[in-house]
Amino acid sequence: MAAGGKRIDPIPPKRVLFLCTGNSCRSQMAEAIVNHFAGDRWTAFSAGSAPTGFVHPLALQALAEIGIQHHGESKSVEIFRGQSFDQVITVCGDAEPNCPVWLGKGQRMHIGFPDPARVEGSPAEVLAVFRQVRDVMRLRLLEYLKTTI
Repeated sequence: MAAGGKRIDPIPPKRVLFLCTGNSCRSQMAEAIVNHFAGDRWTAFSAGSAPTGFVHPLALQALAEIGIQHHGESKSVEIFRGQSFDQVITVCGDAEPNCPVWLGKGQRMHIGFPDPARVEGSPAEVLAVFRQVRDVMRLRLLEYLKTTI
């Protein structure tokens, strides 16, 4: 209660949409990281322009290693048409020509990350790249969102 007996409602979380092409790795990890570490200030969603229909198992494993049990699903950006977001962030790598364009409401930003699903190598080498992308995402995205509140 505030002075004078008036109730102060908490500020609702802002909404952020992460976009990439397949919605199986980077945007899924971004959604899970933000909901886990900044869920009191942000509600995160993710989508893709050409969804794969699955969340990459190594993305789920990399998230689980830092205590995040993500139960996302690969979905099309079309399901979010008409919705408003405070931030819309594309996470495709800088050279990715298929990164979707958001035509709805929300401040747009591009923060690119390499696609760990495209890495070739031993299972340990590929998992190491998923971990690396996860860790860089955690730092860059949370820092950026912290400055936009």
